[in-house]
Amino acid sequence: MFEPVFDGPLESGRGGGVNIQRKPEWLRKKVNPGDQNEMRRLLGELRLNTVCQQALCPNISECFACGQATFLVLGKNCTRLCSFCNVEKTVPLPVDTGEPERVAEAVSRLKLSHVVITSPTRDDLPDGGAGIYAATVAAIRYASSTTRIELLIPDFQGSVSSVETVIASRPCIIAHNVETVPRLYQIRSGADYGRSLELLRVCSDLAPDIRTKSGIMLGMGEQEAEILQVLRNLRDAGCDYLSIGQYLAPSRRHYPVQEYVRPELFETLRDEALVLGFSHVESGPYVRSSYHAGQYV
Repeated sequence: MFEPVFDGPLESGRGGGVNIQRKPEWLRKKVNPGDQNEMRRLLGELRLNTVCQQALCPNISECFACGQATFLVLGKNCTRLCSFCNVEKTVPLPVDTGEPERVAEAVSRLKLSHVVITSPTRDDLPDGGAGIYAATVAAIRYASSTTRIELLIPDFQGSVSSVETVIASRPCIIAHNVETVPRLYQIRSGADYGRSLELLRVCSDLAPDIRTKSGIMLGMGEQEAEILQVLRNLRDAGCDYLSIGQYLAPSRRHYPVQEYVRPELFETLRDEALVLGFSHVESGPYVRSSYHAGQYV
């Protein structure tokens, strides 16, 4: 199903894969720094981080220009060593307890109807950062009571009590990305496919009124049958919403892209996912887990 698209010179990638040097025409979105100025000023003033900046998201100009951002709480340093991710991997700083209020102020000033809050993985914290997630929800509810809140959480190392803390804060959506197929989980250092599915299942079982969401990336060497099995596993775990996008390596130091998946194949996968029972699916080369997040509801 996934036929590689080679457009330009190739070089050997990590693990014998192929690093594709040039992108096809459907993956040549221009990033305009000028469209980001106002948002960057606000973020600097409030001392806030976004995953948009840390992950080098190709949609950053589009989202920042229309006043949308995915806020990154708990600092910008991750305790895991995922080889696909651009988030910094150094010793995290102490938790900033004033951060939830500053995020809430940004949400209020931007007049957001829907906001996504995420974080690096903080395995150094006893609760994995669940308390800060809950505090951020509470602060946003106080500052902007009508804003829908989506939390994109780590796996908390399988801690049910941490998940219960997040659920008790009553966000509208709890998201957790499985990212790729089980066979390729060496790119997710410290993660476990079964544990991620169990987190989604626990959320669905304990709070059926809170929607659950997950996301996967394509172009990492997965096969069609593996992708379809992941979709079935997610539905079996009670997952309601799904995002499917193209993996783009942040640099030559990261896991190399193995293929560029054609847009029509994303459409096919979207149809397959809807047949399986997902309530809403965003699937396309530039789709990211928080891209157009408000449209899922």
